[in-house]
Amino acid sequence: MAFKLAAFADEADGKLTGQIKAMKENGIGLLEIRGVDGENIADISENKAKEIRKRLDDEGIRVWSLGSPYGKIGINDAFEPHLESFKKGLELSALLGAERIRLFSFYVPSGEEEKYRNAVTDRLGAFVSAAAGTGIILCHENEKGIYGSMAKRCEDIHKTFPEIKAVFDPANYVQCGQDTKEAWDLIAPYVEYMHVKDALADGSVTPAGKGIGNLPYLLKNYKGSVLTIEPHLSVFDGFEKLEAAEKTTMSYIYPTSRIAFDAAVSALKELI
Repeated sequence: MAFKLAAFADEADGKLTGQIKAMKENGIGLLEIRGVDGENIADISENKAKEIRKRLDDEGIRVWSLGSPYGKIGINDAFEPHLESFKKGLELSALLGAERIRLFSFYVPSGEEEKYRNAVTDRLGAFVSAAAGTGIILCHENEKGIYGSMAKRCEDIHKTFPEIKAVFDPANYVQCGQDTKEAWDLIAPYVEYMHVKDALADGSVTPAGKGIGNLPYLLKNYKGSVLTIEPHLSVFDGFEKLEAAEKTTMSYIYPTSRIAFDAAVSALKELI
């Protein structure tokens, strides 16, 4: 299978210039845009969006998805301002050429997920209504602490809203104690694309294939084409001094964000 690689390049560099450099040097042509030049993508101006689009177009890079924070608020937090921000995000997506928006299903009190189901679906329904007719695909990511943290509740979301597709994140499932093969059996029909990061049983994130997220199995069974690299690897500020002092190598901890990003890309390419 010939996969196309996308990336959260803000994990390589906070500045757009550095993000472009990291992507081009790693042969990545798609950007899941999240943070640029000190701003979250949801907060940029229209002029900034146009500037970003031009620079990316000039470099032959396309925005794959808006890596937004929509739905990442408490279920009891005020929703109207958040909905207005989402509507602005739809406009930004169009300006950036993004055909997808990554979103979440709201933080709910642990153990009370079913109690808040109707409130969650009301809010997701408002997102769906706002996006209707735009051509932009809404993609729900499984995430710790939200209603859709476990596969069964993610399945509920997709069955309730066929318009909402899935972003399958193996590491997030591992961190929630969800077996990723079991999750895949439920969510595979709805998957639009995957986030690539792995994790160990203690929740620590690893490069692809180094954890218990069953990445080889998932990649073998994935019917899509795009994989978004989301390193989330630890960067230790005093790494080089510690290395010199202790003469030791620390697993999955890197001296710089760029080196961590490159390691995540290399691990996925090796796995493929």
